[in-house]
Amino acid sequence: MTDDIELNLTATPGPAAVATVTGEIDLHTAPSLRTRALELINQGHQHLILDLSGVGFCDSAGLGALIGIWHGAQDAGGSLTLAAIPDRLMRMLTLTGVDSLLPHYPTTADALTARRGAPDTA
Repeated sequence: MTDDIELNLTATPGPAAVATVTGEIDLHTAPSLRTRALELINQGHQHLILDLSGVGFCDSAGLGALIGIWHGAQDAGGSLTLAAIPDRLMRMLTLTGVDSLLPHYPTTADALTARRGAPDTA
């Protein structure tokens, strides 16, 4: 496991933000990911799309961070959408039922298209 996780803002179409996550989401990095994602939400990007294509590993702490980010987005009147989820992480989301809680799309472009068609709840 590494101690670094990157969260890079890649697009800001209106109240939405696309952030690319790179690294391993584990016990050591999950708190940082959650904090940084919630900062984006609190900065006015209440509809957050996380591109997870660069995530090599995610454990239960990472899953908890994703759920915490979802709660933060909901509290801000927004949403959390996942995109480009690696197969291994998608299996974990499916096994835990989180895939039914969090909208997810095969690509970031698909997630943005869906977001543009969704009503703003904020």
